[in-house]
Amino acid sequence: MRLELPPRLVDWTLLAAVGLALVTGLASLTAGSAREWWLFVLHGAGALTLVALLFWKLRRVRHRLRGRSPTVALSALLALVTMAALATGVAWVLGVGADRRVAGWTLLNLHIGLGLLVVPLLAYHLARRYHAPPRADWEGRRTVLQYAALAVGGALVWRAQQALVAVLGADDRRFTGSRPEGRSGNRFPVTSWVLDDPAPVDPAEWRLHVVGRVARPLELGYDDITGSPHTTESALLDCTSGWYVERDWRGLGVGDLLDAAGVGESARWVTFHSVTGYRFGFPVEVARRLVLATHVDGERLTHGHGFPLRVVAPDRRGFQWVKWVTAVEVRETRDWGQWLAIFVSGID
Repeated sequence: MRLELPPRLVDWTLLAAVGLALVTGLASLTAGSAREWWLFVLHGAGALTLVALLFWKLRRVRHRLRGRSPTVALSALLALVTMAALATGVAWVLGVGADRRVAGWTLLNLHIGLGLLVVPLLAYHLARRYHAPPRADWEGRRTVLQYAALAVGGALVWRAQQALVAVLGADDRRFTGSRPEGRSGNRFPVTSWVLDDPAPVDPAEWRLHVVGRVARPLELGYDDITGSPHTTESALLDCTSGWYVERDWRGLGVGDLLDAAGVGESARWVTFHSVTGYRFGFPVEVARRLVLATHVDGERLTHGHGFPLRVVAPDRRGFQWVKWVTAVEVRETRDWGQWLAIFVSGID
């Protein structure tokens, strides 16, 4: 049996594989719990099937790449960007050049950026080259067996890649691909989302506001926070920059804070606001289990790590651990505007 799919099925399967890689890749950015390991397996195995699909596609259309039209040029660029996204992803997993930066970008950030760049290029390519496959291409036992072989092949290549990771000594990573960093306390990488880079916060001037669907809005100073009964949470911070640390975080339990404010019956979400304008929300039942930390491993948080107050959100990725918290907003509905705010926060 010939493994290669019919030409039109190669095209549509390539589209589906790229879509799967994009969806699982974006979803993995919010996945920090060990229960979500399957997302990363699906992302890796699905992306590796692209190698065979791209080979078949480029072998078939290589003669067209000699053309000089804008459509051909952008199609060739799409192929290059897709291959670069694959190459940087594989290099990151294998730990090859993981510490190197390209124009300030880590391999992982570059992989994510290239993956996102595929979207507009692919949309243009589809607009110019759309052709529905004939129904006959989808029918028959051979097609089923070809797809099964492609899926099994992708899974086997992914498993071989994991074995190679162990041989290369990069098996100290989490299922997310993040590497261990730092020693104790504040000694771990300082990263901020996009443009977030505020001036150091003056604790004498800073206030924490608890507002929204509460019976008793609160305004607390730093001494009020540190003087309250504290909660200690041992939690792992897994940053989408590609590193993780395990620390003991001390601070104020969000559940205690919400009880003090008196959460209304209609409350469903809690959004944490940063001094930069950044914000991120959680369902009330999740937010109650979080901690607003003032200390890490017994040390007062440094400015770079969110002093005077940062969210500690176990099983969530680093960008959800909001730093420099200045307000806790209790809401009836989810704040969809946060997805815009995280990209424009920090702009004066």
